[in-house]
Amino acid sequence: MATDIRKPSAARPAPPLGDEATWGRVTTPRTLLSRALSVPLALGFTVFLPLFVAVQTGDGQRDAAFWLQLLLTMYAGARLSAMVLTSRRKLLQGSFWLFVYMAMGVAPLAQAVLGRVPTPVVGPRSDLTLAIGLVLLGCLAFDVGVLLARHRPTVRAGGPRKEERPVMAHRRRLQLLAALSFVCSAAFVMKLGGPAVFFSSRQEIIAGIEEAGVSNGDGQAGQALLRGFGTVPALLALLLYTRWVITSKFARRKVSIIVTWAALAALNLVVNNPISNPRYWFLTVMFALLFTVFPVSAAMYRVALSMAVVIALLVFPFADRFRYDEKNYKPVETTSFLEPMALKDYDQIGMFANTITYSESGPGHAYGRQLAGSILFAVPRSVWPGKARDTGVLVGQWMGTVNTNLSSPIWAELWLDFGPLGMVGGLLGLGYAAARVDRRYAKRATRRAPPGALISVVVPLVAGYSFILLRGPLLQASGRVAIAAMCLALVATYRADKGTTLR
Repeated sequence: MATDIRKPSAARPAPPLGDEATWGRVTTPRTLLSRALSVPLALGFTVFLPLFVAVQTGDGQRDAAFWLQLLLTMYAGARLSAMVLTSRRKLLQGSFWLFVYMAMGVAPLAQAVLGRVPTPVVGPRSDLTLAIGLVLLGCLAFDVGVLLARHRPTVRAGGPRKEERPVMAHRRRLQLLAALSFVCSAAFVMKLGGPAVFFSSRQEIIAGIEEAGVSNGDGQAGQALLRGFGTVPALLALLLYTRWVITSKFARRKVSIIVTWAALAALNLVVNNPISNPRYWFLTVMFALLFTVFPVSAAMYRVALSMAVVIALLVFPFADRFRYDEKNYKPVETTSFLEPMALKDYDQIGMFANTITYSESGPGHAYGRQLAGSILFAVPRSVWPGKARDTGVLVGQWMGTVNTNLSSPIWAELWLDFGPLGMVGGLLGLGYAAARVDRRYAKRATRRAPPGALISVVVPLVAGYSFILLRGPLLQASGRVAIAAMCLALVATYRADKGTTLR
């Protein structure tokens, strides 16, 4: 009888912090849902829900725009199903298709059935049909970009392999970021009159900002900077400390780290709670926290995408309870689950159609002026009188609406600036970038990844914030992006020794 002469295996040593290739090879199992669950889920998103909405009674026209909208919804449902059933976590692609399915698919389909829209479509019906077709074309371009990202250039045999250094969080700089977040958020709270206003309503927050004198005239740079510095550093510090605490025994044994983490959590309950913040920003906070706490859970990823559809249908339309105070709040009364989607925030398709009508009515394309205004958002209008306005505000003023706080989806932003070719190229590049980042995240965000690996925090944050970027306008979203980039630049380091990075 053969005997086993193998030596007992020693405990596997932890990989060096700087050896990203080593800790990147250890990935989670490619678990798939059983056919009993995957088939109903895919059919539900792709066929059953769109057809159930389409057969409801309403005053809408059953014309080319309606059938094109149904096709767009079913296509987005198929792609969202693929994201849920994939063997890898694809946060950026998943958030893209979740937004398209709900905001550009199911909700506009319900509006088409009812014949009611949240924002008037001022142009001819042909512009609406064109807008739906361009959204579908942009989705196809996004998928082409994802396919192109699969083809990576091969390394020559025997040639030197380029060493990739991971970006880590510097321990001392993270402590500095935490201190900075307390200072900025405290200044934000005191500027608005104390913590109590953050638990009243968004209307009170806006009034407090106006009284503080940072939101006057047409300039919104002061308001964006105040709200951005009051909320973004606190969120980023909380995410990084949360990642540190859940992945490091050393951090869990240090009282100072636990106390700092608890203080950051309490701070975020004040400045980033759902009462004082827009729903899309709170969605960003929850999405980022969820995938920071569960970075490798395939089950949590699937549950998040699947339940998000239910929340978007049943909860999100009614989640503006704290937008107004008690005197001005008017509860929504509906007789059908379709009606809230025609009364609330799902105006993306209609605003894209209005943007096309606006462009064709005379102004034409902006050729990058809108994008330049978004990138240089911090430049005040007193210095740059010709600075572009928010695209939603620009189109809303042209339409003559009283409320110009309107959306401008990324399709409309790209169309207005660069025309149809620029829109297709922009979404193709977006798909390429999302696929590359998702691949790197699935490879690097593992259980053995060091606590200070920034990719484990940055990708969930970007995935959550992508709902705001996709909804637009970009000018409104640029402030927090720039502040987050500065905070990440502050803590980022390529040094991987134990004296500087988290352990």
